[in-house]
Amino acid sequence: MTTGFNVGDSLTTRAHLNPGKQAVYDVAADRRLDFTELNDRSNRCCSGLRTLGINPGDRVALLAYNGHQFIEAFFGPAKAGLVVMPLNWRLTADELAFILKDGGARAIIFDADFAPVVNSIRAMGGAGSDIEHWICIGDDTPDFAQGYEALLGKSSPAEPTEKAGEDDNLFIMYTSGTTGKPKGVVHTHKTVFWAILTLCNTAEIHLSDKYMILLPLFHVGALTPMLGSVYKGNTLVILRNFDPQQAWSLIETEQINTTLAVPAMLGFMLQVPDFQRFDWSSLRAITSGAAPLPVTTINAYMDLDIEVHQVYGMTETCGPACLIGPDDARHKIGSTGKSFFHTQVRIADGEGNELPRGEAGEVQVRAAHNMKEYWNRPDATAETMVNGWLHTGDVAVMDEEGFVTIQDRIKDMIISGGENVYPAEIENVLLSHPGIADAAVIGQDSAKWGESPLAIIVRTDATLTESQVLAHCTGKLARFKLPKRAVFIDLIPRNPSGKVLKRVLREQFPGPADE
Repeated sequence: MTTGFNVGDSLTTRAHLNPGKQAVYDVAADRRLDFTELNDRSNRCCSGLRTLGINPGDRVALLAYNGHQFIEAFFGPAKAGLVVMPLNWRLTADELAFILKDGGARAIIFDADFAPVVNSIRAMGGAGSDIEHWICIGDDTPDFAQGYEALLGKSSPAEPTEKAGEDDNLFIMYTSGTTGKPKGVVHTHKTVFWAILTLCNTAEIHLSDKYMILLPLFHVGALTPMLGSVYKGNTLVILRNFDPQQAWSLIETEQINTTLAVPAMLGFMLQVPDFQRFDWSSLRAITSGAAPLPVTTINAYMDLDIEVHQVYGMTETCGPACLIGPDDARHKIGSTGKSFFHTQVRIADGEGNELPRGEAGEVQVRAAHNMKEYWNRPDATAETMVNGWLHTGDVAVMDEEGFVTIQDRIKDMIISGGENVYPAEIENVLLSHPGIADAAVIGQDSAKWGESPLAIIVRTDATLTESQVLAHCTGKLARFKLPKRAVFIDLIPRNPSGKVLKRVLREQFPGPADE
């Protein structure tokens, strides 16, 4: 343990400064907690885990919907140096087992809804995970687990005596890699503190704000704003799952001031019948990230006198990289803005040389909030972090005023409904089919999801059908990763080194997606 800022202690301090202020409104549970109550429950969670023998540095996996328990299970363990692993609950048992085993989690806190998938992982034994303690949120606790509320009920609300230091690991968040194997992005208390600090010094955040969480908290796009809201003393209004009509309703009834939504969510909100009946006068602005935002969507919200501010970042930067502020959102429409306050962003060529303004190149980020490393992946870390600059793999242009406009991705990642989908992961599943000789996956523009995966197949079995290809993927990949269509060709174009020429395939199958 070292000294310095402890992210968990930001809740302790906020409970001291604003003890009776509402911290969280958990909509699905219809429960409101003030900062004192939230802090006490977080401490009980920490104490309970420590009593089970979970020690500083040990990993605690969190497979839970958005709710007050997620926040408690993050802040409490953080105080004592336990490392949280937020899990994407859209993944399959096999995908989750890989992450749990790779991260070496010793305990898992999971929602009762996920008991079947958790039991499947448990049935894998040591090949599936190193989990020793299974803790269930909800009333229907399976026989193999203990109840979350029961654990809190017999644990102390006192502050933990042993505290994590700023250089200790805080969380590991897994993100899919181009090889198809997820990589664990490691952030420390220090890197997260700087993410919070740059967020609060760049975005327009007020002490009295009510912030609505729409994205899953296993995404850094929801996790970092949540942490920043507690640090700043905002009230969090949390949706268990995104519902566009409920979002409009809560904006009115809870007097929401700001939120973050991916472009697909903003599109769904505009499709709510007669949404104009709601009062959104309290809403100062909506931030949008995870994918490029269509200018038509920005204009549609501006017609409603709602500013939409594009943000650019990634898990590796703990969220922040670029943000367009209220003064520039209208006259720089389509831009993702300038770098955050405590953040440097440059556009560079393949050798790492900064390019003149107006020339397209790779976005690179240097900041104290960049990740520490990829968990147990020194080679991948060295490829991504070079001389202090994080290589994003995204192509952009920076104008003379420093505004960044994202143009394309060097990597072939597909963003579908705000979720990152890597073609290699889907291709690996496709190639496991005996009737498929070769396969490639590209993204096609989708009015509904932003992008949709298209499977391009070379088949050995002439009777193989599109429906059979799609059925082969079902159950092996999370639903958001599943290809929406499959097409057949005689030969997949490759360069002399054997790499698939995705550019050629995108020209051959330009879309839009047929959904």
